[in-house]
Amino acid sequence: MLGKILAIFKDVDLRKKFLFLFAFLAAFRLLAAIPVPGVDPARLEAFFSGNQFFGLLNVFSGGALDNLSVVMLGVGPYITGSIIMQLLTMIFPTLKAMYQEEGEAGRQKFNQYSRLFTFPLALLQGFGLLTILERQGVIAFDSGEKLGSMLIVAAGSILLMWIGELISEYSIGNGISVMIFAGIVSSVPLSVGQTLLTFDQSQLPTLISFLVIAVVTVAAVVVITEGERRVPVYYAKRVRGMKVYGGVSTHLPIRVNQAGVIPIIFALSILLFPQMIANFFSSSSSSLLSQLSIFILGIIGNPWTYASAYFLLVVIFTYFYTSVTFDPDAMSKNLQRSGAFVPGIRPGPSTSEFFYKIVNRITLVGALFLGGIAVLPLILQGVSGVTTFTIGGTALLIVVSVVIETARQIEAQLSLRSYE
Repeated sequence: MLGKILAIFKDVDLRKKFLFLFAFLAAFRLLAAIPVPGVDPARLEAFFSGNQFFGLLNVFSGGALDNLSVVMLGVGPYITGSIIMQLLTMIFPTLKAMYQEEGEAGRQKFNQYSRLFTFPLALLQGFGLLTILERQGVIAFDSGEKLGSMLIVAAGSILLMWIGELISEYSIGNGISVMIFAGIVSSVPLSVGQTLLTFDQSQLPTLISFLVIAVVTVAAVVVITEGERRVPVYYAKRVRGMKVYGGVSTHLPIRVNQAGVIPIIFALSILLFPQMIANFFSSSSSSLLSQLSIFILGIIGNPWTYASAYFLLVVIFTYFYTSVTFDPDAMSKNLQRSGAFVPGIRPGPSTSEFFYKIVNRITLVGALFLGGIAVLPLILQGVSGVTTFTIGGTALLIVVSVVIETARQIEAQLSLRSYE
């Protein structure tokens, strides 16, 4: 590990990539420290301390929501736009073909459509969020100031999306994931400091139990993230002129968790949306809307109902995202075109059915694991009664996955330079 760190700083290109990364993250954290005008800090702290919904929303914003910064929406609108585009692939075959069959150019065009959704979604989310906070007395402004604040937070979301794209292009790792990772990690020192200041010896067994659970969870996340089913593939011999091609064997890796943290992000978005709408109409002048909103908030506020819905949505979205990113029919056709086959399986529809069966089985393991990780903090809260965690299961999965992916990219960069 020390040798790799030294190799990173010795290589000019890698050193430049890391300097870009630190500069972009510093700009992000600086923007996250600039609040919008008219915020009451005392009411803001009291509001966030007792609201689980905005705590989850704060994860999406990369930690920029807890002080109502100009980038309080974070990359949430862009993620929502990506979700909409992914759902549209199930309706419009042309979009699915663009994403899966047109290569890098098709994916770039697909991502461009997601970016176009970002600004109107940012305006809509900014209006809803500022209205909820205004009704709770956290922030106060007139109509002109409210419009200005909406434009500011929407522009902040666009700026973070641009910074994320720059990180992906000029630095290491996925920019959007890295910014969420930075926001989560930035809250750890403060949380640890508060835990140490309020430490009570009677809480020592609970803290040790949480530490053991955290270590086991991290190990399980690494195992599942790195786990794969290797399907053997043979290439038939082909004679061209005086040369013989093919006749080699290799394997096709199918990952247990192909979707990564995307299903959890999708599930959180679906769960957060009705809560935001219900919060928006909870103090409506219409008694029907107000009672309906309070009823919905009561259902979602039930921890067991919330955990069950969360778990189910994560499982569903894991299968959905895997079906979007891995097409057994396309994989079978590509193998057949290249003269490859799976031993004991006929090329064509039989190979496609074989891949479909394997993907369904291993995705079940990944989906149940992701669902368990997502609801783990809720289970621990119900068992122990402790409602504060430095990093929840969702945030922990994001942190570990981003670290693994970034380490994999660094390893690839170092391997490339060793070949050179």
